[in-house]
Amino acid sequence: MLVGGAIIASMAVLVSGCGKKERPKADLAASQVTTIGVNSYLWRASLDALSFMPLLQTDSNGGVIVTDWYANPKSPGERVKVTVSIVDQDLRADALRVAASRQISQGGQWVDAPVQAATVQKLEDIILTKARDLRRAAIAG
Repeated sequence: MLVGGAIIASMAVLVSGCGKKERPKADLAASQVTTIGVNSYLWRASLDALSFMPLLQTDSNGGVIVTDWYANPKSPGERVKVTVSIVDQDLRADALRVAASRQISQGGQWVDAPVQAATVQKLEDIILTKARDLRRAAIAG
């Protein structure tokens, strides 16, 4: 009888805690927001920014996205491949690494060509802007 009363009393304490209307406030830029291994805003923004390219590999726990070669229909003699690495769980600019490879067609062969630094920087800026927009939308909504 005493054991049954203790169980009922402890259940009453647990149930009374469920009635609170206050929710814990979370920092939406922190790592606790995501169930993947990296910042979810950077991850989603990266996938969105690269959505026009065929994806070769994605690893949400390791934070790596690798595209296959993509040739713009307007410029079929040139193709690019992109690798995005997200190296942190926080939404920060230094948590994002973008690398690109470029090839041009010469005599029926694909030959490596340099990638302009501005191209990689522009892609990083696009991803970071999208990630910030996603975070703002989550806070507002």
